[in-house]
Amino acid sequence: MSVPVIEGRNVRLRPPFEDDADVRFSLGTNAEIAEMYGLDKDDIKPMTREGAVRWVQWLAERPHAWVIEINGAFASEIRLDNVNAQDRRATMAIGIGNPALLGKGFGTEAIDLLLRHAFEDIGLHRIGIRVLAYNRRAIRAYEKCGFVIEGRERETAYVNGSWHDDIMMGLLDREFLALQG
Repeated sequence: MSVPVIEGRNVRLRPPFEDDADVRFSLGTNAEIAEMYGLDKDDIKPMTREGAVRWVQWLAERPHAWVIEINGAFASEIRLDNVNAQDRRATMAIGIGNPALLGKGFGTEAIDLLLRHAFEDIGLHRIGIRVLAYNRRAIRAYEKCGFVIEGRERETAYVNGSWHDDIMMGLLDREFLALQG
């Protein structure tokens, strides 16, 4: 089952292609980005070609996962995980792996496209996300898209020699639709 292509102004969400492994490999592993995901700097490993191929295969196997393209350039991924049809809820994960594309609003646009699809096409009621408290850029993007902080899980990640909290955020369909006007 392939995911639909979702077009935005600068961002396009599309299924992964085999060729994405080459681009993912060429991007390598950025230490600053990896730390935002909770990886300790001593645990960050260089991207291998095999790792990039496995990443594309893994993404292709997910029923609600997209590659993010920004102005035609591969940026990384966005996905819905733990989709629960009964309760009409899911969790969301996003990563921009190309440091040159960070801080320009592209992640916010990708999230908005995914949320529109999740609430309007899939019919979800709620989407949750967890983010490390020190990942302020991600928290700002989530808040711009309507997510609200619902709680804090204390000292859940041990990164670079100290404990860090997770922030739990959520968004309901009616809140998202109200933001859309």
